[in-house]
Amino acid sequence: MARKLIDISNALQADIASDPPPMLPKIAYVGHAAGAVQLAAMFPGLDPKDLWGGTGAAIEQVQITTHNGTHLDAPWHFHPTMNNGERAITIDEVPLEWCFQRGVKLDFRDKPDGHVVRAAEVEAELKRIGHELKPLDIVVINTRAGSRYGEPDYIDAGCGMGLEATLYLTERGVRVTGTDGWSWDAPFSYTAKRYAQTKDSTIIWEGHKAGRIIGYCHMEKLSNLESLPSTGFDIVCFPVKIKAASAGWTRAVAIIND
Repeated sequence: MARKLIDISNALQADIASDPPPMLPKIAYVGHAAGAVQLAAMFPGLDPKDLWGGTGAAIEQVQITTHNGTHLDAPWHFHPTMNNGERAITIDEVPLEWCFQRGVKLDFRDKPDGHVVRAAEVEAELKRIGHELKPLDIVVINTRAGSRYGEPDYIDAGCGMGLEATLYLTERGVRVTGTDGWSWDAPFSYTAKRYAQTKDSTIIWEGHKAGRIIGYCHMEKLSNLESLPSTGFDIVCFPVKIKAASAGWTRAVAIIND
């Protein structure tokens, strides 16, 4: 059986518009020459020039949050509790079986920026692609945001998943979802405008807050979703194991078995 691997992760990169300015990652690249100086310092009396052509190890010094780059959010990120009262699990407690399952792609690229997807729209898209959800399916949302990653309008691009749309998935046993947008929810700039008009605070982060009712995880900043079929693939998205953390970075990969 032939197997095709499709990378659906974005590279962690500095100096692009991947997050709001205060949250942007910083990466310092230490080259081989500087690495030789660092290595020589561990061996008193060693001249860096005496190392293999005066070269040492290239390394990177990174200043990031667990929410930079493609990552998996744990229920703890959303709320202190999940499943209507249980302590929300952290990223190191996420069951591994949640993170390697059959994948399903819902295509919402036609939805306008800031649109909040509702349950009826999820149901209609599942009907269009002819798929019935099963427990632990990993559902990814292809939005317009994926085409804008790294551009100034990225964090304001694409639609988001509302409370009822998220519950539609989790009530059917889905425990991991994902989006190519900056957030599972609609871009904050649009939510802020709606809040200014309505003063209804329940619309803020409503997709995330669905985890209070049914605990689930979601991936953010996915990429290359347009290259996936609607069904017929698996997704692997094991998160980096960080003690008691709200998220962990993941090299998410789609696997198509022909």
